Amino acid sequence: MTPDGTDSQATGGRFSEALMRQAAVHVAARLGVNGEHAMLLRLTNNAVFALPDAGVVIRISRSHKLRQRVAKVTALGGWFSQIDAPTIRLAPGCEQPIEVNGLHATIWTYLPPQPPAPDVTDLGTVLRAFHQLGPPDLRLPVWDPISDARDRIADAEALPDTDRRFLLDWCDRLEPRIAALNQQAPPSLVHGDAHVGNLLRRHDGRAVLCDFDATCLGPWQVDLIAVPVGEVRFRRPGAHTRLAAAYGYDVTNDPAWPTLREARELKMVAAAVPLLASGPQVAQEFTVRLRSIQQHDSAARWTPFADL
Repeated sequence: MTPDGTDSQATGGRFSEALMRQAAVHVAARLGVNGEHAMLLRLTNNAVFALPDAGVVIRISRSHKLRQRVAKVTALGGWFSQIDAPTIRLAPGCEQPIEVNGLHATIWTYLPPQPPAPDVTDLGTVLRAFHQLGPPDLRLPVWDPISDARDRIADAEALPDTDRRFLLDWCDRLEPRIAALNQQAPPSLVHGDAHVGNLLRRHDGRAVLCDFDATCLGPWQVDLIAVPVGEVRFRRPGAHTRLAAAYGYDVTNDPAWPTLREARELKMVAAAVPLLASGPQVAQEFTVRLRSIQQHDSAARWTPFADL
């Protein structure tokens, strides 16, 4: 889950909290531990449960269609352990992923909260080390924010036709610029959802990344855009200066910045599209975001979906 609310709304129905908790109990039983008192940490695209006494976190994909993504994350977790990457670790001693009723779970080492909480300075330091790892010898997807946006638009029944056409035209205009950016340099390892909420702190004080669902190959600058774009749109000054100082690079001075910024804004607008039927607050915020893009209004203040 990103700080601007991307994928912040829980999926209900067959992927409800109760059913996810039931699945976690079954996964825990496979591990030989009691999952009845599993602690829910997140309920977004994944249901994430902690079992502190067992020292593990169970992460269950809330979809039957994302088996390849779970396999990718598992392979990355193994590679991260081999090279001592600045990331969390898969739990040792169990074959992964684990399948329960068509759902797929990965098991990670539990890291209890450690003060001080990770901040944007930690993010810059960790991302610099993460990017220095280089691409792994694994089959990873290429950074493709356009396909992601189109998928969200296609699934939206409550989206007015005029707004749908605008968003699809926006995708068409931006797509060749994204393709050109992907071809300008050798692909780097990209976390794909780099924000402070995806940092944890180990017992030794080292901050590490988690959540690799969006990890891909592409321009490393992608991981630096969420903070400055959020700073402008949400009126939260100061964070980008600290991120740039810690990383050693100011992405807003990059020649690709206009394209990177627009790709991020497309994601932040499209994130609301499947959620329009969930309530008037989301629909109103979607309208604010979309109209500000249409009117080239950089002064319009957006509100994180998580705050609605």
